[in-house]
Amino acid sequence: MDKIFFTFTNIDDGNLAFHVPDTKDNVDKNRKKLLKKYNLENKKLISMNQVHGNNIKIVDSSSPNIIDNCDGIITNDKDVVLMVMVADCIPIIFIDRKKGVIAAVHAGRNSTFLKISELTAKKMVNEFNCNYTDIEVHMGPSIQKCCYEVSDEMVTIVEKSFGKGFVNGRFIDLQGINLSLLKSLNISNITISNTCTKCSNEPYFSYRVDNKCGRFAGIVTK
Repeated sequence: MDKIFFTFTNIDDGNLAFHVPDTKDNVDKNRKKLLKKYNLENKKLISMNQVHGNNIKIVDSSSPNIIDNCDGIITNDKDVVLMVMVADCIPIIFIDRKKGVIAAVHAGRNSTFLKISELTAKKMVNEFNCNYTDIEVHMGPSIQKCCYEVSDEMVTIVEKSFGKGFVNGRFIDLQGINLSLLKSLNISNITISNTCTKCSNEPYFSYRVDNKCGRFAGIVTK
């Protein structure tokens, strides 16, 4: 059984994304500091140019450091660290300790509607022979149903696609939708952070609070 490490960063670890108002040098420095903090300097950091879709790619140590046009990455390679970057969207880590397979997923509103969590688990099963009952899932800090207000149009989409139980007025429950999708696959080992990035006053970036903010991350490696 592989030893697998994962964590969710916060503002103290700095901005980890290149696509926000920040310098490349600063982001590079923050990424290097993060790897050093967890003694992962000997591994390759792989992140994504996230596009709010449901494209999931399999990567290894020969893959580029940044994977274009995707919102999920999966590997069984011990020489890489997978990273997903967020500021209100849900960072989701998938782990199969028996098969040594890990994944990092960006589950914002659109990706959730496109069932990215379900598709990630299915890809782990189809490509790496994982079993659903062996997959554990960890959803990190993100905007919660207390604060995630959307348009009437989005409310209608949620009600029609997933049911009225995930709607309260114009507030929607992304965590609940992802939980429901995963449970439908017989995945039961699921943890969900109850920290709301918008209202908790915990040290996490929130796009709803400041649309020029940085990004924190979920990372996972084996």
